[in-house]
Parts: sequence; structure tokens; C-alpha cells
Amino acid sequence: MSLAARDRRLAWGLLAPALLWTAAFFVLPFLGMVALSFAHMEGRQVVHGFDAGNYARIFTDWTMLKALLNSLEITAVVTVISVVLAYPLAAIIAFRVPARWQRLALLMAVLPFWTSYVVRSYSWLLVLGQNGVVNQTLLGLGLIAEPVQIASTRAATVIGFVHFFVMLLTLTIYANLIQLSPNYARAAHDLGASRWQSFVHVILPLTLPGVVTGAFLTFVLCIGDYITPQILGGNAELTLPQLIMLQLGRSGNFPLASSLSVVLMAVVTLAYLASSRWLRLDRV
Repeated sequence: MSLAARDRRLAWGLLAPALLWTAAFFVLPFLGMVALSFAHMEGRQVVHGFDAGNYARIFTDWTMLKALLNSLEITAVVTVISVVLAYPLAAIIAFRVPARWQRLALLMAVLPFWTSYVVRSYSWLLVLGQNGVVNQTLLGLGLIAEPVQIASTRAATVIGFVHFFVMLLTLTIYANLIQLSPNYARAAHDLGASRWQSFVHVILPLTLPGVVTGAFLTFVLCIGDYITPQILGGNAELTLPQLIMLQLGRSGNFPLASSLSVVLMAVVTLAYLASSRWLRLDRV
């Protein structure tokens, strides 16, 4: 047996456990969910077959279509705000904080990850509630005459998401920024570029893989999240994960829930394909 053949066998041997794990716990369950999405309910019984009625219902029933649009809108807003806030923070840590203090700065940045996701959401509910810190501060300053409804709104959901994802994006962007040589900016300045021109034409393009990777991770985690919209957004407007849970928990309509899940997976896949040009995980 040649050396190349032995190397290939060794490589496949090392990959086999991961491939089997992926097939058993992702591919097969996903195929089962796709098959179930074409079934339909007769009373409380699931009748298997090839019926696209669930998908037709998703795109013709305004409640379900609105849930999908709500998820897309919230995710888009959260992603944009998180990138805008995280990039300066990552740049400050990478370029302004002395090297010996950068680990401490990163540690402070990831502190929210040390707290339970549910606890963070309920903490924001207390902060944004009618008697929360925000309303009490505004009342104390005389800026409002009565408490403002912030909790159980889309704004509260966005705030809770942004608090979490800014930290995630900061890490991915910082990892990209720290790899840049300062000579790039110096060369741009020597050629007459201003600080803004240097950033737009040199720094930003070179760090775009880190930004897009962080934005994609934010998109995936945000659009599939159930806890934060449920706790902070209440039931004022449904998101797709909330609608899926309603179909599972209250209606027991597993085929429709499977169809909604497939649509959610399709949205994530489209987001990946749209950003795959810039997704360079080896540079993050």
C-alpha cells in the first residue's frame, strides 16, 4: 500500500467518528423532520404522506407569515446594531489597550457569558419593567411623567439580544483585528490616506471575514432563539421559534411545527449562502 493510500485511510479513520455522529444526530433527525413536515393531522392523529399543505399554510396564513417577518426584522436589527457597537469596542481593545491588559479587557467583555441565559433575560426584564431601573431613573430626572412601556415589546427583545451578541461579535472581530500588521495603516498614511480612508479601504476589507463570521453567528443564534423573545417580548408579537413551540406545546401539530422548522433552516441556509463569500473561519 502506498504512503498516500495509507494517509487517506488514516484521514478517513479519524473523520469517521465525527461523520457518524453528524449523521446520527443531525442528518437523520433532519430528514425525519422533513418527512414529517409533509404529513398532516386528522384529529389528534398524524397521517403520513406527501402533502405540501403545511408549507402552503405558512405562506398564506398571515399569522405565520408575520411570525417569520418578525423574526427576520428583529434579527436584522440586532445584527446591524451589534456590529456597529462591537467593532469600535474590538478596535479599542486591539489597538488602544496595552497588550498586557488586553486579556483582562477580553475577560471583562465575556463576563455576560458566565451568567445563565435565562437569568440574563429575566434581569433585563427587571431593568426594563414598569418599576425598573430605566423608568425610575427617567422619572427621577423628570424626563417622563409616568413609566414607559419597555418590557414586553420588540425594543426589549432587541436590547436583550444586543447585550449578548455584542460580546460575541467583539471576540470574532478582535481575533481578526489582532492579526493585522500596523504596517498596513502606516503604508496607507504614507500614501496620503486619511484615517477614515485608511479604515474604509484597508482595515475594513481585511477584517471583513471576522465581521461577516460574527454577523452570521449572530443571525443564526438570534433567529432561532426562543427564550429572549418569550421573556422580554412577551406575546405582543410572535417570532418563528415561539410559533413552533406553540404548535408543539398547545396544538400538538407536529407536522406543521416540522414545516416551520424546515422553513427556519432554509432561511439560515440562505443566509449562509449569501455570506459564504466572506466566511473565512481560518482567519477568525
